[in-house]
Amino acid sequence: MVKREPLEVELSIATDQVCFIIVKAREFEAKDWPAGLQDGSNSADDNMIAVLESRRDDPVFDELRSFINALDVDQQIDLVALAWVGRGDFDIDEWDEARAEAEAARSTPTADYLLGMPLISEFLEEGLAAAGRSCAEEEKEHL
Repeated sequence: MVKREPLEVELSIATDQVCFIIVKAREFEAKDWPAGLQDGSNSADDNMIAVLESRRDDPVFDELRSFINALDVDQQIDLVALAWVGRGDFDIDEWDEARAEAEAARSTPTADYLLGMPLISEFLEEGLAAAGRSCAEEEKEHL
């Protein structure tokens, strides 16, 4: 099997912006979903478990949602297309098709759609890799 070089595509969104989203999404994904602590629970005995639960009012979630919502439409479309490429819905060779589909599918706020996608950080990282970019390279440039 011949390994081919990743196809570099032109993105409207900067690699460092995608990497920021990946890092913040990992922070959010690392938390557990609410476990439904019983009403008679004693906060002194909970070992601060609520801190590890993902909630829509979570500051990391709010920061991530605000960041994605502040991106322009083209950047949001690229972000969704990258997630789809990373998830395997499209190959990077189908970038124009993935972008067109992402643009046509815009009906809910992009942040809500992406943050509702399990493993979004992994999908974005895989999408970046397919596009010939990585967060490791981005980190080297800032050191």
